[in-house]
Parts: sequence; C-alpha cells; structure tokens
Amino acid sequence: MPRLEVKNLSRSFGKLCVVDGISFKINSGQVTCLLGPSGCGKSTSLRMIAGVEKPSSGQIFVDNELISDQHYQVPAEARSIGLMFQDFALFPHLNVQQNVCFGLAGAKEYQKERSQALLEKVGLSHLALQYPHSLSGGEQQRVALIRALAPKPKIMLMDEPFSGLDDRLRDEIRDETFQLLKLEDTAVLMVTHDPQEAMKVADEIALMRNGKILQKGAPYNIYNTPVDQKALQFFSDANAIQAILKGSLAETPFGQFFAPGLSDGSKIDIVFRPQHVRIDFDRNGKGPSPTVAQGVAARGVVKRARFIGNESLVEFDMDFGGTIKASVPNVFLPNLGLPLWLTIPRDKCYIFPRQ
Repeated sequence: MPRLEVKNLSRSFGKLCVVDGISFKINSGQVTCLLGPSGCGKSTSLRMIAGVEKPSSGQIFVDNELISDQHYQVPAEARSIGLMFQDFALFPHLNVQQNVCFGLAGAKEYQKERSQALLEKVGLSHLALQYPHSLSGGEQQRVALIRALAPKPKIMLMDEPFSGLDDRLRDEIRDETFQLLKLEDTAVLMVTHDPQEAMKVADEIALMRNGKILQKGAPYNIYNTPVDQKALQFFSDANAIQAILKGSLAETPFGQFFAPGLSDGSKIDIVFRPQHVRIDFDRNGKGPSPTVAQGVAARGVVKRARFIGNESLVEFDMDFGGTIKASVPNVFLPNLGLPLWLTIPRDKCYIFPRQ
C-alpha cells in the first residue's frame, strides 16, 4: 500500500494550467523527486499535497484515505505531513529544544525525551539551549529537519531545502538528512531543479515540464533512456547532429545511423553526450578505420580546451561544420588548432524526431 498517492492532480489559475493531471505513488521509506525547471509546477504540486493549495481536479490519498480533492480538504495540520523549505523558518525567540518541541503534542516529559533523542541523532544535543541566531547554517538546517520529524509525520515534503547551503556543507547535510528520514521510514517527496541532486538522493525521479510529468523511473533509467532530447539535455550537456532518413538509415559525417520506427524522409537529431565522444590522433591526414561499433571518424580541430577539476572539456570545430564537445577524464589539453579525429559509439547515441 502506498503511503502517498496522487491521482490526476491539476491546478489552474484562471485559464493558466500550472499542474496538468499528474499521478504518482510513494511508499514508506521511499524518496521521490519532482524534478524540472522553474515554473514547471513542482512547488504548486507540493503545496496541494501539503494542504495550502486546493486542487482544481484530481485526488490525494494518504494510506488509501482521501485527504484532498476539488470538494474535500483535510486541514493541513491533520494530514501527518512534515514540511521543509529553503527558509529554515526557526522561531528566533525560542531556543533549539523549544523549536524542536513546537509541533509536538503530549506531556512535557515526552516532548523533552523526543526532542533530546532527535538532537542526539544529528549531534546537536549540546546546543539544546542555544538560540537560532547563534547557530551556523548547517546547524539551523539540522534543527529544521528534526523539528519537522518530531511529530513522526508519515510524509516529508521538501522544497529545495539545501539550496541555501554551500556545496560541501550541502552534500554533508543532505546525506545526514536522508539517512535520518530512512531510519524514520518516512515517505519523502522532494522538489528540485538540480538533476545531480535528484540522482544522488532519489529512489524515483518524476521529470516535469509545463505542468506534466513526462517520465518517471529510477535515476539510472531516467538518465539512460530519456523520453526526448530536452529530457536528455536537462541532465547533461549534449551534442546533436541533424540528418534526414532515407528508409531507416541516415547518412552523416560519422557514417550511417539506423533509425527504425520513423518514416522515410523524417528529419532527425542524433544526440550524444560529450563523455561518449572518442578522440583519436591524426595520422598524416587520416583517422582510424571505420567499425560497426564506432562508425566513421570525422575530423575536427581543437577550438578550446579547459581543465574543470576531474575532467577536461575539449571543443572542436568540425570539418563538416558545427561544433562538437568531448569530455576526457583527468588532464587532456591539446593545442588549439590541432587536428584530431572523433568517433561516436553507436550504443551511446539517441535518435529523436527533430523538434
């Protein structure tokens, strides 16, 4: 039984449809990310599930019980849903322990025990009597997390909660946060526009665009089987070459590409990531021999080469026109103007109808 289920959820403001018929399920202990660019409907979806926005149509269930549709709304405070946002929203006049206890019901002794147990889990028990202004950003984030967890919510909603932290601290706090959420067996729905973050934390990613969920699946599947060219480019840089099908074959400077299922004369984009481009040296004006796996080599000259930490990014002006980017592990900084030959492994290419 899913902990959270959303069925055909929509939200319109006048004639503008912001969320358009989205559906998904999340089980206990599962992390699902709503991923997409700004304005795609992620945060509005979260607000409807939280109970601060009313759906125009569709249904929301927690443990198979209806909590929201266009006619019926369970109050936000009665949904057993926790919230974490970019703004930590700690009460400045309350100390750390009082902040954690704020949403807790029950006897004072229980509140103290629960807050102390959570503070120990995140290593902040020594700061129980301190006030938010005296805490670092990372410490405030931890307090916000355990305050949301203190009432033992069934579901945690997270709207880009780590975006205000610097990179190194973000990774540390994020890992701690999801480890604790797993221990509590909490179903998690996180909103983010960062595909790298989504792939690091999610069990399932729901990719959104223009209010719709385009694709759902495990991070590996979403990354390696993108539904269209824009989906691929959302996760990484990409090169594209254009071609026209003759039968099921497309002739390109990199050789032939097989594209079954598309009609003769279709215009297509052949898309591939920079890390899959293979580079070979020029041999008196010749490149490597063609192979079935690699196709035909095409010549380019180095336009730009940059080292960016764990890899080098090299851009080529191709003899056939256009630019191709290739990424190479470690340091590879060829001289500008150096001719080199590029091939594209056929199993690393994606063929899409031209948009």
